[in-house]
Amino acid sequence: MHTHLNRVQTFLAIVELGSFTKAANHLNLSRAMVSLHIKALEAALSTTLLLRNSRTVALTEAGQSFYNEFKAIVADIDTAFDRVMHGTNRVSGTLRISSTSEYGERFILPLIPLFAERYPDIRLCYDFNSSLNDLLAERLDLVIRLGNLADSAFKSRKLADYEIVLVATEGFLARYPVKTPLDLSAAPWIANSNLLTPTQWVLRDGVGEAAEINGARHFQSNSSTAIRAMTLSSMGVSVLPAWMIEADIVSGRLVRVLPGYSLPLQPISLVFPDTPHLPHKSRVFIDFLLAHLGR
Repeated sequence: MHTHLNRVQTFLAIVELGSFTKAANHLNLSRAMVSLHIKALEAALSTTLLLRNSRTVALTEAGQSFYNEFKAIVADIDTAFDRVMHGTNRVSGTLRISSTSEYGERFILPLIPLFAERYPDIRLCYDFNSSLNDLLAERLDLVIRLGNLADSAFKSRKLADYEIVLVATEGFLARYPVKTPLDLSAAPWIANSNLLTPTQWVLRDGVGEAAEINGARHFQSNSSTAIRAMTLSSMGVSVLPAWMIEADIVSGRLVRVLPGYSLPLQPISLVFPDTPHLPHKSRVFIDFLLAHLGR
């Protein structure tokens, strides 16, 4: 049983890190041993789990199904070991976390009293809008990030997805009518400077047809609160989280631009240092967020 579990852990590491070499480094194994684990696992299952060449690793349909089944199982095993070794109610230390202010105020802060009650020996230090570089400096234990992450030296766990919407005011759209995706190229945009290409998006209609757009960046900010304020002032069109502007949509202060089209869902990720052993205080907080916000 333990032999198969080791092979499954190797398989999960390859999928999550994207390569045999990275998985070998992470698991402190040789690349040859990692390959042997996968060959033995595929032989035991009589099926191919991974398609690999010199550059990429891809899951087969059976591999995707196997990954979906065992990712949660292995996580539960790790959690069970931690609970037996440390005792759930005896976790202690200072946990330093960070998120954007908007997401934190809406979703994280309301949960903090419950977490503090469950783990009274953990001292929580909560920063807003800290850089991922603070993980490298060991000033933070965990960062909550919205949107697609660039490749980095960190590990991450997906928490959930969220919807983003293209919005503007009625007054703005009276000046800059948007009837088709092409019309967006002529409209002023309020861009999120945290993104590499904040005005380049792929819209999809109700039948899945794609339309690529590339707007003109007239204004920008690294704060969603500031972007919302400028949008409400009819300065431009913007892309904002649906949960942030739902009341504005209901009241009519903002309207969805091209409501027949949708933007791709965005991930919410828990990012933490790539260390051999995740601190127990970090693990219990990740499990806590997954239980309350994960979907």
